[in-house]
Amino acid sequence: MEIMEWRKCYLDVILVPLGVLINIAYHAWLCHKVRTQPLTTAIGTYTEAQRLWVPAIMKDIEKRNIVAVQTLRNTIMGSTLMATTSIILCAGLAEAISSTYGVTKTPFDDTVYGGQAEFMVAVKRATLLVTFLFSFFSHSMSLTFLNQVNILISTLDDPKSMVTPEYVSHLLEKGCCLSTAGNRIFYLAIPLLLWFFGPLLAFLCFLTMVPLLYNHDFLYHCV
Repeated sequence: MEIMEWRKCYLDVILVPLGVLINIAYHAWLCHKVRTQPLTTAIGTYTEAQRLWVPAIMKDIEKRNIVAVQTLRNTIMGSTLMATTSIILCAGLAEAISSTYGVTKTPFDDTVYGGQAEFMVAVKRATLLVTFLFSFFSHSMSLTFLNQVNILISTLDDPKSMVTPEYVSHLLEKGCCLSTAGNRIFYLAIPLLLWFFGPLLAFLCFLTMVPLLYNHDFLYHCV
């Protein structure tokens, strides 16, 4: 009986890890482009703009303090919303996993829908839970750096001060990078949710995400 169940899981074992690897490969290539050709990517261009924005704000903070506060507030609110959403979903999934009355199977039983045994459903739930936990962790770390920037950017640009525009820019870059990473991990939950309806749907969603992210990440006039 167990051998028959594992035979139904071969699509889960092949297609879902393959889809994850495709997305990891894309983001590894994106990181390489951000480091080597930053102005060809939206992330690299945004990072370069941040490095110019922080010194300009700190140099004339008395006139631009409202702009600085509003800009950082919007960024912090975005990370807070995503962190809250992730931890709420984690709590819901943890309750579903621990509940003995939860649904252990999906309505499908054909081989194309992958393994539907209780163990495989538990694996899918646990994978989703870990994904949301990593998203929450990334956004929480992002909030730590962004809150530091929110205070330090109001420091006067004194040559003798330990707080320099370069240091504040570095903190802001870390915060935004962690926020972006948290968003991308959160996006990973979409195909993982479709995995409950079969590994083929999850794999197709993984493939669809790559051109969509490419269209967002790269600047056509620079590539």
